[in-house]
Amino acid sequence: MPTLLEQLKQYSVVVADTGDLEAIRRFAPEDATTNPSLILKAVQSGQYDALIDPVLQASAGTGGDLEAIIDDACDRLVVALGCRILEAVPGRVSTEVNARLSFDTEASIAKARRLIAGYEQAGVGRDRVLIKLAATWEGIRAAEVLEREGIACNLTLIFSFVQARACAEAGVWLISPFVGRILDWYRRHQPERQDPPAQEPGVRSVQRIQRYFWQQGYRTRVMGASFRNCGEILALAGCDRLTISPELLDELASTHGLLEPVLGREPQAPAEPVAPLTEAEFRWRMNEDAMATDKLAEGIRGFEADQRRLEQLLRERLTGRR
Repeated sequence: MPTLLEQLKQYSVVVADTGDLEAIRRFAPEDATTNPSLILKAVQSGQYDALIDPVLQASAGTGGDLEAIIDDACDRLVVALGCRILEAVPGRVSTEVNARLSFDTEASIAKARRLIAGYEQAGVGRDRVLIKLAATWEGIRAAEVLEREGIACNLTLIFSFVQARACAEAGVWLISPFVGRILDWYRRHQPERQDPPAQEPGVRSVQRIQRYFWQQGYRTRVMGASFRNCGEILALAGCDRLTISPELLDELASTHGLLEPVLGREPQAPAEPVAPLTEAEFRWRMNEDAMATDKLAEGIRGFEADQRRLEQLLRERLTGRR
């Protein structure tokens, strides 16, 4: 009998949620996703040491002050890592815009264009890259502009239906609604809850989003993310895409059993047209959702903290070279 991972790949596109090249090669996913936390972990692992000195040397040659050099080095490094990852996957890699730009539409657009230019200078077409942005109102508006320019986007840190809907209405290529982080919030605030994986609030949220997107005929793809256990993954079999950590990929690859897809493109009744969300509606509905508001802010702060750690690592390495 085939493994659960082999069967899962028949129903959903499997994406590696890691920058670990060895894991990517082992599990042969279609795509790979990264974020500042995963980039920091990958750099600390030593896998990419050979990339860092050339990146710092190129950035130092730009003639800017130290902080401008570090900012340039971070951009060059994430592009270099993305290019290396793309050697191991047939599809796309997601590269994230700095979390500190999450509330600045114009700065997010400028950073995304810079990252895409870096990939194109390295010979990688934009058809193999997803620009990753936090699903704030400003991030969604940035993605709307970028999509019109042919720059496909992955909107991340999605914890609510209203975020997902706003992304689809903006025409983004992909969204990443989180599962495990939603569960974390409920376990902290309602410790008496003992939901089985298939009934967890994060799983049910992604199921609702996926079914609504199919019903409305949105082109935006749904990629479940942030899993805490394999039960959550199996409960989302049939979702457009699933991005999975190496630890859970290993568990799925070593487990045999029958996997039945939970989500499928069942015939849908014609959808009623809905008016696009306004900014006021979006912000009010987010305000009404304490979990989504808490987790979005926490996620942005966490990614920014790891971005600063990465910058400090490069700063120390650069000043040490000097």
